[in-house]
Amino acid sequence: MPVMHEAGCCPPSAQRFLAFDFGLRRTGVASGNRLTGTATPQQTIHAAGKARWTPIAQAIAEWQPDALVVGIPFHPDGAPHENTGRALRFARQLRARAGLPVYEVDERYSTTRALAAGARDADAAAAAIILEQFLGDLA
Repeated sequence: MPVMHEAGCCPPSAQRFLAFDFGLRRTGVASGNRLTGTATPQQTIHAAGKARWTPIAQAIAEWQPDALVVGIPFHPDGAPHENTGRALRFARQLRARAGLPVYEVDERYSTTRALAAGARDADAAAAAIILEQFLGDLA
């Protein structure tokens, strides 16, 4: 599953990342770093619309990431669907609000993988899977 980004490769100076598994009512959050190539589920934000931006800003302030990663969903065949556009819009808004680089990652099957692994918080676990995929692609 390829990493998608607008402005080339992630610079080596970006070491700390925060990832988001966007959903209409819940957004999973994970933190990770380039050094270890691992990610840790944090919390799931249980908010929709504009209400989600305050806890997102709090997570960014707490973790002080160098860049952000957003999972972008697709159908199994790679075709976009309704949530693809929503996640891309979320990534654009996040980029504008946070003032940080935002990288988009194909997140097909991340929630399925999180549930199969027995995650108690599937959204945060999916965000960690998305971030580890991104970090692995940087190696």
